[in-house]
Amino acid sequence: MGDDRPRGDESPEEEVANLGLVRPPLVYLGAIVLGLAIQFVWPMHVAPAPLAVPIGAVLALVAVAVFRSAVRNFGAAGTPVPGNQPTTTIVRAGPYRFSRNPIYLAFSLFQLGLALCVNSLGLLIALVPAIALMSFVVIPREERYLEARFPSQYMPYKASVRRWL
Repeated sequence: MGDDRPRGDESPEEEVANLGLVRPPLVYLGAIVLGLAIQFVWPMHVAPAPLAVPIGAVLALVAVAVFRSAVRNFGAAGTPVPGNQPTTTIVRAGPYRFSRNPIYLAFSLFQLGLALCVNSLGLLIALVPAIALMSFVVIPREERYLEARFPSQYMPYKASVRRWL
């Protein structure tokens, strides 16, 4: 009775968190392409290069470390990373202690770091709709999925850990 795993009577929409309509890596890749296009049409800088480049490099490296840790924790828990595969458990270790979405946080930090490294206001501007799409479409869908799939585990986790940071 305490098992939150589904009984097999759910619809296809409930079997996975993301049906593939909006894939997070493609959201951020699209934002980077859009940002580079904006930068090409309207070349504007974010900050003085001697300041922007080292800060951007640090942010990009932090993003890679957060991403690797998050993926490693998913692997250790035996649950798949892609949202188009069924989640098998709620992961609370590593960066999941501080953020419910550390992979998306890493993607956002990486684009921010990249924007600073190449000193591109266009990349920074394009990050805004990516974060909005994630915040208002992708993450709420995933949260509904996890609430339905693991109600007794996910609800306390959601109440104790912030969505982003």
